[in-house]
Amino acid sequence: MMTRSKMAITSSLLMTLLLIPASAFAGSPVEPNPNADVQIDAAGASFPFPLIDLWRVEYGELYPNVQLNYQSIGSGGGVKNHISKTVVFAASDAPLKPAESDAAPNTLHIPEAIGAVTIVYNLPEMEQSGLKLTGTVIADIFLGKITKFNDPAIQELNPEVPLPDEDIVVAHRSDGAGTTFVFVSYLAKVSDEWNEKVGVGKSVEWPAGIGGKGNEGVANVVKTTPYSIGYIELAYAFQNNIPYAAVENADGTNFVLPSIQSIADASAGAAPTLPEAHESWYGISLVNSPGENSYPISTFTYLLVYENLNNVTNDPDTAQAMIHLIHWMITDGQKYNESLEYVPIAPEVKQIGIDGLKRVQFNGQPAWVESDTPSYVQPVVVEQPTIPEESVSQTYEQPVVVQQTNNQSLSSEMELLSFYITALIALIAIAVILVIILIIVNMSLVASIKNQIRN
Repeated sequence: MMTRSKMAITSSLLMTLLLIPASAFAGSPVEPNPNADVQIDAAGASFPFPLIDLWRVEYGELYPNVQLNYQSIGSGGGVKNHISKTVVFAASDAPLKPAESDAAPNTLHIPEAIGAVTIVYNLPEMEQSGLKLTGTVIADIFLGKITKFNDPAIQELNPEVPLPDEDIVVAHRSDGAGTTFVFVSYLAKVSDEWNEKVGVGKSVEWPAGIGGKGNEGVANVVKTTPYSIGYIELAYAFQNNIPYAAVENADGTNFVLPSIQSIADASAGAAPTLPEAHESWYGISLVNSPGENSYPISTFTYLLVYENLNNVTNDPDTAQAMIHLIHWMITDGQKYNESLEYVPIAPEVKQIGIDGLKRVQFNGQPAWVESDTPSYVQPVVVEQPTIPEESVSQTYEQPVVVQQTNNQSLSSEMELLSFYITALIALIAIAVILVIILIIVNMSLVASIKNQIRN
């Protein structure tokens, strides 16, 4: 048995181990510089706009000097701005296609939320949600093959509803959209005819209907046009009080309304199969996921970020604030998702985003700086070359990459070296303490055996 004195020594060593500074293992990036006013320009998908706008407000309460300027212009516009490097980050509901990845190399996909594309309708005879539709019927409506609400294919699915002999007004997106990409990806899976005649993309040649710009535009068309059908993100259906359909699940065993639970069911089990943030996400989809209660038109929505932030900014305060803002969005900010009918991302998916953010570079160094490391607390002030007023373009330009002076660069390198030395010392201390504990335990065992032999 160990003596009381040896037990006390062991306890003291364990307490010492627990009290070792954890600076090398901190899990959050440094906060925005409180002495700098920062505007972060971003643009893209309208699908997550209600959530991003709520994040803007809540984050602004915490960090009033950081202003997020997000333009809801559609995924197609967001990808174009990302490729042209006119925004700090972009948002898209569709992963980059190979050609887009080639035009914007070293782009990270950071999932921010999971949502649903709903089939909304304006049917005076049925003002509540729940009209039952199969994938084939939805495809035939948007193909222009089913033109009346009382078509036998719809009436058969809804025998309890007196459907009117009215023409269906089809509403679709007029702009390039990730919402469209998700919707037509679903149609291509459930309808061979759609796949052959129309196909998949952020923009397609619509066989029928009228267009609206953004989720907002389509929501407005359906809300103001009797006997219309369209597709929008679930939050827009709630905000505009527009009824939406129950869609047949992938198994053909149930009609499922979009909800937090049915969207979560569609995403269950996806995390272990997902790529890393810096890898290709092309082809990743939650559309038509199996499960009795899985809503079949569910999707991730993504933030697009360059691994090299010098592509889009030369301001260290902007780089610092952007890393912290996106980290907040995918961690603390997730508590706001459900209030707008978005599903929070799983812990494994959060980690994908965090690992991606840790790959981001600024001025040749990691843009992610641990919260207790002072590298960006006093940001480097760099002088930009004077540009004659008459030569300033009215459009976004490729940001100028401003190099630090040798002394500034050496200072940052010394801080980074100090960080790694601290981490190494902590690891060595842990190893030494563990060895000492093992020696003490071993000595106690040997002493105990000797005592037993003597006795």
